[in-house]
Amino acid sequence: MPSREHYEALWRALPEGLEPERFALRRAFLLARVNAGERVLDLGCGDGRFAAELAHAGAHVLGVDVAEEALRRARARHPRLELALLPADGPWPLRDASFDVVWAGEVIEHVADTAAWMSELRRVLRSGGRLLLSTPDNAPLSLLRAALWPRAFAARFDPLGEHLRFYSARTLRALLSELGFEEIALRRAGGVPGARALLLAQARRTRF
Repeated sequence: MPSREHYEALWRALPEGLEPERFALRRAFLLARVNAGERVLDLGCGDGRFAAELAHAGAHVLGVDVAEEALRRARARHPRLELALLPADGPWPLRDASFDVVWAGEVIEHVADTAAWMSELRRVLRSGGRLLLSTPDNAPLSLLRAALWPRAFAARFDPLGEHLRFYSARTLRALLSELGFEEIALRRAGGVPGARALLLAQARRTRF
């Protein structure tokens, strides 16, 4: 399982000031589904750009990350944000049922123990609360391209790469359903030539 130092090294290797991939697309998806006044957990908040957008829209946001370097950048860029460090594994120091919405943008593919991570995510969501997430789309056609082009395969499945899990719409839907979510809606975005396609998902935590 990746250690905290693994995540710190990934962040130290990233140049500061980079705009998150597909930022405008994911921001539009997120802001269309979060209401002013809602309590939102930005899970894997990075340098805080999405958390800042949510706060500007009137949500009450807590940004969390497993890398202190990510939070250092978030504090420097958005000093008014509420931010906290999460353990790389084990229970999160967050109260049960304390959020209306959890946003996990480009995070789930980096998680080794998906069941434990999803269990904690579900725990901190209130009954009927909403999960919003984005992750790379590993649709059959993209996998076919990887199979036919050695460079594409090497880029997608680099053994030293950051991604530990690879989701398609079918497998992501099955995971969310299995781990206590309903009203699951998925859509693909992007995928134009030369660009990576994304899955944008929303789901509701099953009620007690």
